[in-house]
Amino acid sequence: MYNAIYEEIKKYDTIVIARHIGVDPDALASQLALRDAIRLSFPNKKVYAIGSGSNKFNHIGRLDKMEKVEHALLIVTDTPDKRRVDAAIFSQFSYMIKIDHHPFVEKFCDIEWIEDEASSTCEMIIDFILNTPLECNSEIAELLYMGLVSDSNRFLFNSCTAKTFSLVSSLLNHYPFKLNEAYQKLYLRPLNEVRLEGYIALHMVVTKNALGYVKITDEILHEFEVDSAAAGNMVNNFNFIQEVLVWVTITEDIKNEQIRVSIRSRGPEIKDVAEKYHGGGHKFASGVKLKTFDEAMELIHDLDVLLTQYHEKKNEEEFL
Repeated sequence: MYNAIYEEIKKYDTIVIARHIGVDPDALASQLALRDAIRLSFPNKKVYAIGSGSNKFNHIGRLDKMEKVEHALLIVTDTPDKRRVDAAIFSQFSYMIKIDHHPFVEKFCDIEWIEDEASSTCEMIIDFILNTPLECNSEIAELLYMGLVSDSNRFLFNSCTAKTFSLVSSLLNHYPFKLNEAYQKLYLRPLNEVRLEGYIALHMVVTKNALGYVKITDEILHEFEVDSAAAGNMVNNFNFIQEVLVWVTITEDIKNEQIRVSIRSRGPEIKDVAEKYHGGGHKFASGVKLKTFDEAMELIHDLDVLLTQYHEKKNEEEFL
């Protein structure tokens, strides 16, 4: 797979790298790192990383403005389905490649490299760089490390394997950078975001089945002077509440006329519930975009039912 992708990269003078809508650090870092590695290896190629950015992640890197392209290669990172690809007009491209760590949803590229057991797409890009002649440097390595750390929540998830640590070790050995600076770029936050986190902790509703959720309205976002993306990304800050197995942030996004729902679990697999509402993601980390808070509460009900079934199954197993 490595050689097949590398050979296609060699063929094309113009390469565009896209990823999913609703940018996160793994998606952004994977496309920027791959862009920069190709530019470093092939200085005469035109390589663009495209999509809508987010002020919250400006410290990771900047995207490119791109005019219409012809006879170009499209590489899509961190995106399992065509409808979620940001900014790419598929008819412009002669060949398409997918590099993704989500469970398979649909085939829409000529080459599809999917490793749904990988911690992140950045882990896959590290693997790709270390196994091809593609060049790298410490700046690219730092990008990849930040994306991997973010998607694995600092190596806390079971998606981190011996391979993950081996790849990170090789990356650091070949292209050293300052770990403390990488972590500061990822986790340094303004005081108003910390205060919003306190609001979430105080106002989280917890059901008897260990489902925790909080609704964050546009009014609350304005009160704390944060955007909906910042609020939604706080879902990973509540991983270790003893009384909560599944936790959800429900955030109003007036600008895009939607309700952003982020779901995490330490118990039952929640991806099927997310897919029911036309969202998706991973077994224990998924997201949904809805139109109303009423729809969000229907989803909350389904998650609570899921937890009821989860507890019943656990009790039966203990009884046996």
